[in-house]
Amino acid sequence: MNNYTELYEIIKNMNIIAKALGVEPFPIYFLGGSACILGKYSDRLTRDFDIIDLNYPAKLGMVLRYLSDFDMLEYESTLLSPTYQKRALRLHEFDYLEIFVLSREDIVVSKIVRMEQKDIEDMQELMPKCDKKVINIIINEILNRNDLFDSKKKAFLNNLAAFKERYDV
Repeated sequence: MNNYTELYEIIKNMNIIAKALGVEPFPIYFLGGSACILGKYSDRLTRDFDIIDLNYPAKLGMVLRYLSDFDMLEYESTLLSPTYQKRALRLHEFDYLEIFVLSREDIVVSKIVRMEQKDIEDMQELMPKCDKKVINIIINEILNRNDLFDSKKKAFLNNLAAFKERYDV
């Protein structure tokens, strides 16, 4: 079984459980490696899920736990544009929960904060299909965020020039 199939099956089962438990449908936004795989942007290996914390009530934990290994990322500590939801891709193969993956551009920009080898490899794979104008819009929106943790904004600024030079953005 390939990585896409494994991740897809986990979310499909979570979708079935949510419906069986009578949990109201809710949106889940995937970021990082799992989003790259589910969005068919990349086929690298990952077993964890990064999701954006939308201030989920505790009762949704009984559904989210089916993701097994997942990180819930706070908006204030994640390099996201305030308009990321407009660009997110809805995965319609899931008929109950509202499953989204972030756009290639949003994923690339979110990786600027670290720029570790794995992040650079992901960027190399994603950038050829990215719209650089959109990337610049996202960067500017992030720079204008007042709710982003200072440490994250500083790390982003420290890596931004290198990113722009490397990818001619």
